[in-house]
Amino acid sequence: MTHWYATSSPAVRTDVYVCELEHRAVAVAVARRTARTVLSGWSVPEEAVHDAVLVVSELVTNAVEHALPPVALRLRLRRGEVDGTAIIRVEVTDGGPAPRHGAWAASCGPGEHGRGAAIVDRLGVGSGIGARSRGGARWAELLAA
Repeated sequence: MTHWYATSSPAVRTDVYVCELEHRAVAVAVARRTARTVLSGWSVPEEAVHDAVLVVSELVTNAVEHALPPVALRLRLRRGEVDGTAIIRVEVTDGGPAPRHGAWAASCGPGEHGRGAAIVDRLGVGSGIGARSRGGARWAELLAA
């Protein structure tokens, strides 16, 4: 299921795109393609699209490997009409912690985990983890200009 809407005020314009993803490894590639298409359609500069797609990849991978379904991707672009700022928010929701890791994570050695959070923190201007009524959410915000 995919949703899109835009809101406007004299000072801020917000575009939002939400899509549900399969709880399988293929969801990562689908989410990357989707994010690239949506953000390019919103006229986000290519460098910011590249960074946001990398963040999408990390957050969706985390949800598929370490959480229960359902998994959903939410992209939000807020543009300040007055000051020209633009912020991309990438949010991935899931069904909460899984009792065991997914097949990919289980096959990796101890030194092959944990770099995704550092990548997200490095590219973003803010990130966090939140609770939902049924599961959790991980998000990051990036500058789009």
